[in-house]
Amino acid sequence: SCTLLFDAGDTGRRARAWIKQILNQDMAFQHIKVIYPTAPARPYTPMKGAFSTVWFDRYKISNDCPEHIESIDSMCQTLTDLINDEMKNGIAKNRILIGGFSMGGGMAMHLAYRFHRDLAGVFALSSFLNKDSAVYQALQRNESVLPELFQCHGTADELVLYSWGEETNKILKSLGVSTSLHSFPDLNHELSRPEIEKLKTWILKKLPVEAPKTN
Repeated sequence: SCTLLFDAGDTGRRARAWIKQILNQDMAFQHIKVIYPTAPARPYTPMKGAFSTVWFDRYKISNDCPEHIESIDSMCQTLTDLINDEMKNGIAKNRILIGGFSMGGGMAMHLAYRFHRDLAGVFALSSFLNKDSAVYQALQRNESVLPELFQCHGTADELVLYSWGEETNKILKSLGVSTSLHSFPDLNHELSRPEIEKLKTWILKKLPVEAPKTN
């Protein structure tokens, strides 16, 4: 069996309901447990410090500013606890896949490429990393095989520009990550059914029913 962590940068309940609404059914797999973690409520600087359910704070919504590394790292610890719980329940690390939408995808990239390089894979939907991201810095010293990255992004995204996602993809590829970037014309900062269907296909490729045999 395997586990999928889907961070939508909101409450897990709302994330699950949103995907169910798009697919007209739950995103369910016979052999994969899907977990929708809930981000904590915290003051969020881009909303003038109003409390918001977000994985981490940002100084502004831009790829051209420093990362709020303190809040990112505290959430990496929280999500590491979730991964460890799954492993205690007998799930192998290379049978755990993480990803998310928007900030959830950014969170997943930090978690996997800085702290958990032996996960099955990472997906990032409408997500980006800042230009001087701690992820890029961590990967400059890397020698190991890295989890594959599956990225999707709407070309009409007005909040997280498509070019930010594209730049993230190019830099990660240059640092040794096997990446794919799927663009969705006319899609703004949202999820679509074709995108989720494409993601599901990729998930099943990374987490097949039978774990690969090791000699």
